[in-house]
Amino acid sequence: MKKFLGNLSNNQQLAGWIFILPALVGTLIFIVIPVICSFGLSFLKWDLLNPMQFVGLNNYREIFSDALFYKILWNTVVFALSTSIFGVIIPLVLACILNSKIRGAEFYKTAYFLPFITPMVVIGVVWEWIFDPNIGFLNHILHLHINWLYDPHYAMAALIIVSVWKLIGYNMIIFLTGLSGISQSLFEAAKIDGANPFETFKNITVPLLSPTIFFVVIITAISSFQIFDLIYLMTGGGPLDSTNVLVYAIYKNAFEYFNVGKASAIAYVLFVLILILTLIQWNLRKKLVYNEN
Repeated sequence: MKKFLGNLSNNQQLAGWIFILPALVGTLIFIVIPVICSFGLSFLKWDLLNPMQFVGLNNYREIFSDALFYKILWNTVVFALSTSIFGVIIPLVLACILNSKIRGAEFYKTAYFLPFITPMVVIGVVWEWIFDPNIGFLNHILHLHINWLYDPHYAMAALIIVSVWKLIGYNMIIFLTGLSGISQSLFEAAKIDGANPFETFKNITVPLLSPTIFFVVIITAISSFQIFDLIYLMTGGGPLDSTNVLVYAIYKNAFEYFNVGKASAIAYVLFVLILILTLIQWNLRKKLVYNEN
């Protein structure tokens, strides 16, 4: 009997390894090996054509001695911080409104979620028309003449607007899922005690929803630091590098300037930046997340 159970346990383990093998192989080939290789490339000089040359830390020295890099880093932080703030607050407010069972809630959920599943190419083309200084819809309704995508003072703000608009639906659905796990009796008790909507939101909704808020903040911040397609489609990093960000700088160095070593070094700077940000947020969770031990 023990022998039979032992064989059965071994067979189950073997079956488990067989099922996860494709995922492990894919992770190894497409994630682990490229990460290791890119780290090695950050210490080399290579233009994809000529033989590789070991240059040590020269790529990193070049990065941190370049004034343009600090401008790009600042653009990345501004974009990620702004998108993370507005991309969390607006969906949270909308989720609370829709959770109150207003009329047509299902229609609004669908309408808000559609931008998230719309291809970025389509979104880029549509918003380029909206921001057009001559025939754009936004200038028309505001009765202004602003060169949204061609003025260094407004280009980043325009991209933040588009990014937040695209994220609203996805983050709102996550918040609605979290709100569905909160007992309605708590809201009813607060209403009976005379709490107004703001007090209910502050003292019940936010604390009980804090684990979901924490999750949304982290994934929104990480995705914002990795923005590329919106920059590539709408501004190309311009005007005057006012919308140039780290991932777009990696692309330009690798595939336009053919400086693979420098591109890899920038990639690892971005990796360290995201890692530090995530660790800070993770260490703050005990103070920010309700009932977190």
